[in-house]
Amino acid sequence: MSTPKDVLGLAGLLATSGVVHLVKPSVYEPMMPKLIPAHRELILVSGVAELALAAGLLYPRTRKAAGWGSAALLLAVYPANLKMAKDAAGSSNKTFKGIAIGRLPLQLPLIRTALKAARTP
Repeated sequence: MSTPKDVLGLAGLLATSGVVHLVKPSVYEPMMPKLIPAHRELILVSGVAELALAAGLLYPRTRKAAGWGSAALLLAVYPANLKMAKDAAGSSNKTFKGIAIGRLPLQLPLIRTALKAARTP
């Protein structure tokens, strides 16, 4: 069975994000809510998780678990996206504001695709 295109897309996004998490974790540090400890370590762990989930989505035997894991990860990082949007709302940088606020509704189709992968036989 081949991998659906939307699931391939999700795997690609997760892999890309995972690499950025590991290579340039400082990109994500401003997004971290203050109440969460060990920012750098959690960013690195989430990068490894994203790479593992991306790989898992590509194989039928691991797709279900990777789909559930991807959905959980996308939900878990949503507070960071909300913080980034809140921070951007007070910024004069229109590009930053557009990206930060625009990514909020984009999480929903990503979560939907992850759940689709989890339910694909």
